[in-house]
Order: sequence, then C-alpha cells, then structure tokens
Amino acid sequence: MGTGLAGAALMLASCTPSTAPRATGGDDKTGTVRVWLFDEPNRVPKEKVVADAITEFTALHRGVTVEVSYIAVQTRSEKFKGAFNDPASAPDVVEYGNTDLPEYVAAGGLADLTADVDVWAERKDLGTNLRATATVDGKLYGIPWYVGVRALYYRTDLFTELGLAPPTSRTDLVAAATTIRSAKPDLYGIAVGGRYTFAALPFVWDAGGDLATRQGDRYLAAINSVESRAGVKAYTDLMVPAICPPQQCADLTGGRTVEIFASGKAGMAILGNFNRAAVDAGGAKGKYAVVPLPGARPGSIAPAFAGGNNLGIMKSGKRRGLAMEFLRLLGGAKYQKRMYEAMGNLPTLTSTRTELAGRDPFLRPFLDTMSAGTRFVPLDPGWGKIDAQQIVPTMLQKIVTGKATVQQATDEAAAAMDAAFGR
Repeated sequence: MGTGLAGAALMLASCTPSTAPRATGGDDKTGTVRVWLFDEPNRVPKEKVVADAITEFTALHRGVTVEVSYIAVQTRSEKFKGAFNDPASAPDVVEYGNTDLPEYVAAGGLADLTADVDVWAERKDLGTNLRATATVDGKLYGIPWYVGVRALYYRTDLFTELGLAPPTSRTDLVAAATTIRSAKPDLYGIAVGGRYTFAALPFVWDAGGDLATRQGDRYLAAINSVESRAGVKAYTDLMVPAICPPQQCADLTGGRTVEIFASGKAGMAILGNFNRAAVDAGGAKGKYAVVPLPGARPGSIAPAFAGGNNLGIMKSGKRRGLAMEFLRLLGGAKYQKRMYEAMGNLPTLTSTRTELAGRDPFLRPFLDTMSAGTRFVPLDPGWGKIDAQQIVPTMLQKIVTGKATVQQATDEAAAAMDAAFGR
C-alpha cells in the first residue's frame, strides 16, 4: 500500500526506535516527537490528515520533527506491553482504545494529563460522559479523539413494502423483526449475534442492569442481578427462529453482522456510525435509514456503549511539552473535523459534532443517542481479561443454544468476572 505522505517532517518508523527516551521521561524542546497511531484498512486518508497536522506543528517549532509508526490493532497489546517494560522503546504520543485504558494505567505506562487538559481551551467542549472514557480514579490520561456509538439501521424498502414504521419501542422492534422474517423467510428480521457484546449491552443497561458495579476500590459483577438478567433475556430472545435463528445467529460477531446487513440479508441491525462506509459498499446502499435503538419504554432510547479511541502520552516520553502540544493540535476541533471527513470518525467535541450534523443528517440518530446518555465498561484492569476470555459472548451463546438458562449463564459469567476483578 502506498503511503501518500507529504513533507519531510513525517517519517514512518520501524518498530525499533531511532532514539531512546530516558526511562524517567523528560521535556526536551528539540528533536523528534515519536507517535504511535493505529493502522487502518485504508490508511491513506488518515495519513494525509496526520501529515497536515505535522506540517502545521513543525512550522511552529524549529528543530522539531515528528515520526509516526502505524501499529496493527490486533497486536497493540504486545506493542504497548513491550513499551511499558522497556521505556527506552516507548513513543511520546499514542493512540489507544478507550477500553484498554485501565490496563495501561495499572501498568504505569501513561502520563496523567489532568492539569494539561484543564488549561486546554477546548476542554469545555468535551462532555462529561466522554471525558470519563479517558479517566481512571479521577485522573485524566488522554483526550478522547473520536467516539463510536451504535444505533438501529433498517431497510427502508422493506419497511415501506410491509407497511412498517421505524421502531420507537422494544415491542415495535420485535414486531417489525417478526413481520420481516415471516414475509421474507430468506432474511433475518434483525441481525443480532451471540458474539456481539456491544449490541447486547444496551439491552442490559436499558433494563437497569450493568456488567459490574463499583464497591469501594474494586468492581463486583452485576451481570446476574435481576435487572441485568431481564436485559440479557430481552437480547437473547431476538435469537429465535421467528427473528434470527440461533443456528446461524449464536455465532455472529459485530463484524459479521455488518456484512449481513450490508449485503441485504437482514431487515435491521445494530451498527455504528463507523459502519456507514461498509454498508454503502454493499447491496443495502440507498435502501436504509437509521434511528436510535429504542428502549423498552415507548419513545425512549437505549443507552449505547461509547466506544472510541483516545490520544495519550507515555510517561517515559522524552519530550513531554512538545508531545502535549501536538496532542492538543491533533485532538482539537480542526483535526477532529478533518478526521471525520477523511475516515468517518465521530468527533468527541460537542460543537464539532453539532456542526457536522448540520451538514450531514446521517449523524442525527447517533447524536440523539449520545444526548440520551452513553455508558462504558468497568474502568478496571480486569476488563481486559473479561474481554479476552470472551465471558459475555460465552454467556450469550450458552443461553441462545439452550446449554444454560439465563440464571445459570449469568451466574457463571458473574463468577468469571469476579475472578478477573481479583475477587
């Protein structure tokens, strides 16, 4: 793949750094600011935006260059662990997934940026919910760079043909899905999956449940509470022959769900704003619309998971001040807007999202979802283990395939979660 990079200021680094920062960190005012950003299936648009930011940044700083390495998302954990264990290999600025934050903070690798961000002019444009995705124990470890939320995509042609209205309640959703499957047996009424955690969580949260609750300085699993069980049941009840057959749907991931809806094989799906390009590349292009995922109460919106990536600074970085200046530039309104235009990344700054929504109505359901209140996974290093062990998908799949009741599966999941939390 061609790099499409412009200007000598931007260099793609290999995994081995050309300069080694001091283990204790520093604040050198010249030299090379080293940056790790995530690779993308189509990296060129992202590279162009980053290259422009670097050109602007280096024009203001004599004797300073910026060196970028694009790291694979799939192997990010190993890369970060290596940098934490060997500070000499650590970059200055990093892009990281917000669900990885607790584990990285526990490892002691990220710098506390609370004071730096508190004097940032654009900080007031960062909502409380999103700021929380970069916060652990009251300390801020980065700037949320972009956010991803999910809503309900539906096939407008099918809804028109079958005389259906966009769902505004859980009852409407089930009725529409059942009608579509009955009229079109070769389609899923709604594509949902037993391995699609972030589609299931809104049902749990809408029912008043949660994955876990904070108890003092630790988390305690709550997935087996009465409320959580009701939400789990509401989600798994969609994986039935009349809507989404368990033989096919129990094993569906989020990625596979995108493919199914994009190819025209489902009447509805719970997808993110970031899935738009994939849907438009398939047979559903021009035949879909989006509304917020409804909750059980008519007219309500189910809470969505606020996914996304943050920009942070490694504690062992050699150029703290320069790194923070570059982070504020790349994470600010100008380049958040540019990243949306290039990659479809939804900005975290409120006024920037509002401005873009005025130009692109597609964003409105996602902004309405965010306004209704988003939620997050437990801010605990144990979440990384829970995610890696596939505890939630295993729970869902056991229920859908009849290997366990809702009570049995949620009790097993709660015990596994508590073990991951160190209980």
